[in-house]
Amino acid sequence: MRNYFVLFCPVISPLTPAHDEAWYRFVLVHARVIAAINARLGQDTNLLPLEHYDVLLCLRRAPGGTRRIRLSELAEAVTLSRSGLTRLVDRLEKAGLLRREACPTDRRGAFAVLTAKGAGALRRTWPAYARAIQEHFARHLSGEEAAILSRAFSRILRGLATPAPKEKLLPRGN
Repeated sequence: MRNYFVLFCPVISPLTPAHDEAWYRFVLVHARVIAAINARLGQDTNLLPLEHYDVLLCLRRAPGGTRRIRLSELAEAVTLSRSGLTRLVDRLEKAGLLRREACPTDRRGAFAVLTAKGAGALRRTWPAYARAIQEHFARHLSGEEAAILSRAFSRILRGLATPAPKEKLLPRGN
């Protein structure tokens, strides 16, 4: 088994070969599955591109069922690219899929709010998105493997929410 990062970095790696390989495969699979899903959604002009779906879904899942999120918090909520988010929100607003609302407690702040048209676009896109997830991701995993991945990713997300002390990040002796 090759050690992806050690091949390019002449330093002692804190990664075991298994962790290095898992990381490499995770990055590769993520990039290819997202590209395949985007390609599938792009075949139908009535469907949302994945980046648009991601932003609108964040609004749909907003706390308290409000279907709105402060623009400053939207960047943290999206799961795909954060670069160009302001321009994307502008395009979604122009298309009538979301609207901006002023924040009553902060004159500089604003909310992005899901519109009925945006909610309809989510509903229209979901069946094709679900089929693409099944085709390019889910069909390759058993139920047990999906549960294992879900638990592992949940553990990673919890760990990211609580940064580890620096000394725990490096192996002893470095």
